[in-house]
Order: sequence, then C-alpha cells, then structure tokens
Amino acid sequence: MTESAILAGGCFWCLEAAYDELEGVVSVQSGYAGGHVEHPSYKQVCSGATGHAEVVKVEYDPSVISYADLLRVFFTIHDPTMLNRQGNDIGTQYRSAIFYAMPEQKAAAEAAIAEFTPIWGKIVTEILPLTIFWPAEAEHENYFARNPWSGYCQAIIAPKIAKLRKNFHDRLKKA
Repeated sequence: MTESAILAGGCFWCLEAAYDELEGVVSVQSGYAGGHVEHPSYKQVCSGATGHAEVVKVEYDPSVISYADLLRVFFTIHDPTMLNRQGNDIGTQYRSAIFYAMPEQKAAAEAAIAEFTPIWGKIVTEILPLTIFWPAEAEHENYFARNPWSGYCQAIIAPKIAKLRKNFHDRLKKA
C-alpha cells in the first residue's frame, strides 16, 4: 500500500527529478496546490494570481522509505529560507511548503523543521493542510529526463540531482 506526500520547493521539475531517483518512490507527479482556482493552468499559476504553489505528489511505499526521509531529502535539495523563490524562480508559486493530508504528516513536518533549523537558520517553509492537488499539464511530466541538456536543467536541476546523489546515495534506486 502506498502513501502520498505533497511538497512545494520551487520549480516542480526540480523536485520531480530528485524524488524519481529514490528507492521506494513509486511515482512523482507535478501539479499545483494551495490556491483558490479550480483546475488551474501553468500559465495561470505562473501569474501568481491563483495562490497555488508548484508541487509534486510523491507516491511512495512507506515500508521502503518513510515520510520523514522524504522530508529530509526535501530540506536538503532546496533552500527553505527563501521566501517565495528558489534561485531565479520568483513568486508565490515557488514558495516552500509541505501540504499534509493527516495529522501524522503535520507532526513529521514540524519535526523536520526542528531538525533542519540548526542547519539552515530561519526556515520559511509553510505547513498547510492539503485541500486538493491539481495535476499539471502533461508537458511538465518527466521534464528533466526529457530535456537534460536544456540550459535550465543544466544550471538549476542538475546541481540538485548531484546533491541528492551525494547525500542520499544509499537511498537511490538500483539500476
């Protein structure tokens, strides 16, 4: 039986590429959460007017990887001290947030923030109840895998993948 984690840490392409490499992760889907518009489009979300964050829905097997471990990866591969931005991606749609579906996830998110505050300092990651996850358009799925040599992928995503591989080499899927 699988469980889901909904995480926002900047561009969803970055998070999708990273989580897709982890043992125990069954699937990763890009999407939107935390806004007030039904069925938002990428263009609408990028405008900042919908209130949504770019998120990933990580479907995982908790007998292989825990929610706490997914959060450790989350706090390692993005900067949780940046308010409404990651690198050159600026706007509320790029905020750092953990959307919880059950009290245990909220408690784990609070524990992860406590664990990483001594490392990062002031963490601005929001912990919010999940109301609904809206899947992103199909062209956003597997973006890094389909465009590894694009400038954005090389400059922004590849370093995050390198950091993941260095820090979580024992958690990666076997080839």
